[in-house]
Amino acid sequence: MVYKNFRINCILRICILGLTLLSFFLILTQTTLYSALIILGFLIIYQTYALIHYVEKTNRDLTHFFDSIRYSDFSQSFKYEGRGQTFDSLKNSFTEVMNAFRKTRTEKEQQARYLQTVVRHIGVGLIVFQPDGEVELINKAAKQLLGINQLKNIKSLQSLSPKLVNTLLKLKPREKNTVKIDINNETLHLSVYGTEFKLGGNKYFLVSLQNIHSELEETEIEAWQKLIRVLTHEIMNSVTPISSLASTINGLVHKNMVSEALTDIKDAAQTIKKRSQGLMHFVDAYRNLTLIKKPNFQIFQIKELFLRVEKLMQKDFKDKGIQFLVKVQPQTLELTADTELIEQVLINLLLNAQQAVEGCENAEVNLEARLDKRGKIILEVTDNGPGIPNENMEKIFIPFFSTKEGGSGIGLSLSRQIMRLHKGSIGVHSQPYSETSITLIF
Repeated sequence: MVYKNFRINCILRICILGLTLLSFFLILTQTTLYSALIILGFLIIYQTYALIHYVEKTNRDLTHFFDSIRYSDFSQSFKYEGRGQTFDSLKNSFTEVMNAFRKTRTEKEQQARYLQTVVRHIGVGLIVFQPDGEVELINKAAKQLLGINQLKNIKSLQSLSPKLVNTLLKLKPREKNTVKIDINNETLHLSVYGTEFKLGGNKYFLVSLQNIHSELEETEIEAWQKLIRVLTHEIMNSVTPISSLASTINGLVHKNMVSEALTDIKDAAQTIKKRSQGLMHFVDAYRNLTLIKKPNFQIFQIKELFLRVEKLMQKDFKDKGIQFLVKVQPQTLELTADTELIEQVLINLLLNAQQAVEGCENAEVNLEARLDKRGKIILEVTDNGPGIPNENMEKIFIPFFSTKEGGSGIGLSLSRQIMRLHKGSIGVHSQPYSETSITLIF
């Protein structure tokens, strides 16, 4: 152990080197043993090199220490046992510094894993990309929202929505925008919010994506319901006494009819009464939009629901020469919903499809149930009628709006409210004279 002590080791090496030098000069001056001189010369050179190498070991260890810090390699260890108190202190300092760096790196790695886990599982879609569109990070929520498995560049979304690509690439820091896109027959209203940051001298954009389609629909439905409540209340308050007075006048005139004038009054009173009652029935129909019962959720097989609907509608389709096809894939597909309400929605949609294809050649209406790529249950009614004009696509769910003569505009509005009560959505896609599909997404 004593020979490992740095000071003693240096003293011994110097003493041996001094004795070797003394011997070299004694032989050189007093003898002619040239072979011994050569050997002693090599010994002097070797001992000098060994002494310098030994003394510089501390510098090499310091170099390794700083390299370890530079390259974040904290697996190095420094052994100075028995080399003296100063080297013990140096070793302890090295060890403490390495442990501190190792602890800091471990904490950073844990924080990075924690943040990655949070970003990966957070419900809001997040995308980090460079100014040229190169994507550095995209979380699970964003992939599900956009219906993709991976994304290397924002420009790759061009086929999905050119407007979305343009919005993302031109989005300014702290700016919020809304983009409407259609993915797998589902309409999404994306709220896009972006911010900018720098990391390692490079500029990055962090964008959050959130589908607010449900919130927009909810707000719109609530607004229409409030309007309908006000309208029905005011109209009923005004029409009820008019209808009552018209009925009273009609009775009095009937009992005391003695002239043509009274006959005219009677006819006018009957007209007022009839129109008042018609208006009251009209108001009652719209009042139903605000009085939908709370769903009674049950688990049932979709093929059983489709079988009931098929039996109910098949004869009418057959009489009008319309081919009606029903498909459930897989056959064991189950749904948790209110059977009566969903059956009412399907009947409304099938009646609309039936009216759309009347008079068309090779008229066809399909009712299908399946799972989409995201595992959501889809019920879809399609027809090959003339389709829905683009200018009407945004209006078909508005109460009072109808493209059919004599239509009330209640059916699709009612269907959308029923789907909202089921936490689902309804979407419409139409290609003129090719295919129109109405999709219920659960």
